[in-house]
Amino acid sequence: MNYQSHKNSDIKASFGDALLASLAPDGGLWMPEEIPFFKPTETARMGAMSFADCAAELASHFTDSNFSPAVLRELCRDAYNFDVPMVTLSGERLDPALAPDAENFVLELFHGPTLAFKDFAARFMGRAASHLMGTTKQKRTILVATSGDTGGAIGDAFLDQDGINVFILFPKGGVSKVQEQQLTTMGTARSNVKAICVDGTFDDCQQLVKQAFGDRKLTQDYSLMSANSINVGRVIPQSFYYFWTSLQAKAAYPKRPIVYSIPSGNLGNLTGGLIARKMGAPIDRFVIGNNVNDPFVDYLSTGVYTPRPSVPTLSNAMDIGRPNNFPRILSLFDDVYADVLDVCWGASFTDQETERHIRRVQNETGYIMCPHTAVGHLAMEQFAEDVGHPITKITVGTAHPAKFADSVERILHTDISLPNALAKVMKKKKRMHVMAPTLEDLTDYLAINA
Repeated sequence: MNYQSHKNSDIKASFGDALLASLAPDGGLWMPEEIPFFKPTETARMGAMSFADCAAELASHFTDSNFSPAVLRELCRDAYNFDVPMVTLSGERLDPALAPDAENFVLELFHGPTLAFKDFAARFMGRAASHLMGTTKQKRTILVATSGDTGGAIGDAFLDQDGINVFILFPKGGVSKVQEQQLTTMGTARSNVKAICVDGTFDDCQQLVKQAFGDRKLTQDYSLMSANSINVGRVIPQSFYYFWTSLQAKAAYPKRPIVYSIPSGNLGNLTGGLIARKMGAPIDRFVIGNNVNDPFVDYLSTGVYTPRPSVPTLSNAMDIGRPNNFPRILSLFDDVYADVLDVCWGASFTDQETERHIRRVQNETGYIMCPHTAVGHLAMEQFAEDVGHPITKITVGTAHPAKFADSVERILHTDISLPNALAKVMKKKKRMHVMAPTLEDLTDYLAINA
């Protein structure tokens, strides 16, 4: 598979080069030159595989000659050594024998090591980059901006890997207490992963990363690599779980259309889903849930995309006013607005609406949602009100509620038990560098620590 810049299709690169370069030379986002399409006989075969083996087969169509089928199988089995369950709000797994009429599911993508959906992309990306660098003996400095979960997943995926330094930029006061604890306690003071607290918003962090990559000397001096979703190595693996889980859902309930609801910020998760649909995944529609940072929902309503400064909300990982992957979505639809609307529907919600929904779901079912998952579920409910026929509704559960224990406990007036991994993290001493949101400050810190 070759990749091309979304700005200029004449600029091309292999998967490995696109992964390590992050952005095209013209500043464009890398996109697959073509997306493979699988016929029903092929999807049936892949749906019968384990998730890891299905992911490896899909990956073989998006990588290059550096990745043999055997390497990809080993890579994916190592990366995806955790469960990918779809559950009802009463806790039952996707199984028509147990729940023949069930139509409302949560796809829990938070059973990886950092308890967030970002583990899927980060672990594939980390292992793919390490495989490439092991064969070429290259070194890289990773800059990653995070609004909460990306930094933890990337830090965990790249911790103690030779030849790689990781710098995680997060906004001061803009992540949850648990997320900050995860970001700032990885490894030891001498480890290759370092946390930088930026006195600004997530958009400031993201802009700093873009400025760094726009500085040719800085990029060359430190062999910079991005682990944000501007990197196509983050987006492609996010198609894997949509492809595989939609096949499981279709096999269980073959007569019903499948609709996924995605709580959305930078739109990388939606981009992965759209790629899966183009590959032949039996997905009818995508519902997009935004908080009040809703430029994409506005675009769906008006046809006009207007980025704006982000504002802090309860669902902080979605506090993004300039989503990186919007150009990729346009590219997938050849910039045809009507075609986007045929597949995507969106709604946005306030913190007050989100809090009420978390309480209602817990009171009625006992199921506890993180604020982001609650936004997605709210959007799904609103979408379903206008649908006149049964559908299989799958809300993407993006993070374990314990990652937002401070907020969820306040909303529900109950204690949220921390999984063992998080309980251990909360006892560790934080280490971070605090700086202003300027490229000069970032450059100075890299000069000492990279």
